[in-house]
Amino acid sequence: MNQALQLEELAVSRGSGPVISGVNLTVQPGRLMALVGPNGAGKTSLLEAISGVVPASSGSISIDGTSLTKLSRMKRSRLGLVHVEQGRTVFPSLTVQENLELTAVSAKELDQALELFPELQKRRHSASGLLSGGEQQMVVLARAFAAQPKYLLIDEMSLGLAPVVFLRLLPIIRQIADSGVGVLMVEQFAQLSLGIADAALVVSGGKVTYQGEANTLLAEPSVLHAAYLGN
Repeated sequence: MNQALQLEELAVSRGSGPVISGVNLTVQPGRLMALVGPNGAGKTSLLEAISGVVPASSGSISIDGTSLTKLSRMKRSRLGLVHVEQGRTVFPSLTVQENLELTAVSAKELDQALELFPELQKRRHSASGLLSGGEQQMVVLARAFAAQPKYLLIDEMSLGLAPVVFLRLLPIIRQIADSGVGVLMVEQFAQLSLGIADAALVVSGGKVTYQGEANTLLAEPSVLHAAYLGN
């Protein structure tokens, strides 16, 4: 069986018309793909279609050969798909540990998640609503990792975070991928996300304008510039 998250000719429409179309991509376990492009290009809509927040208008989505296209969000998650959406949604009245217990199968998974974030070890019994924005983002990521995802979707992790905090989180995302998780990450800071990624997908004007190795875009800024312009 082919172990991968795969999209074939995927299209997403919202309201009056198409948002993004013709997307083909493969994310394999242990690989990190950076999904970048200008605002309004359809990046968030693509992640939402993969996880089932919105329906795909055409095309197919599969995990390890199993079609997701007609499955509910819950069934997709049971197949190992975890979506970290924008907004750092924690349960503020619950402690850090209690937030992680919502997804962790056992104490082992909870402890492994906390090991990724030493800052949370010290705050594990604090109410999540009292944490800083950066710490709350760590709780969200730790909770996602505690669910033992096969494939992890991350949407704009940097929103509202100080640059120093975002830079602290990037190596952890790389570490999660290196543990065997396939990661598809949408990020506004293209250069930084490409710096930890294996592969890259650039979308502009609702179309894929580049797909290939992340290093190529880092080494040739003109290629990235042209992809953002949709050339």
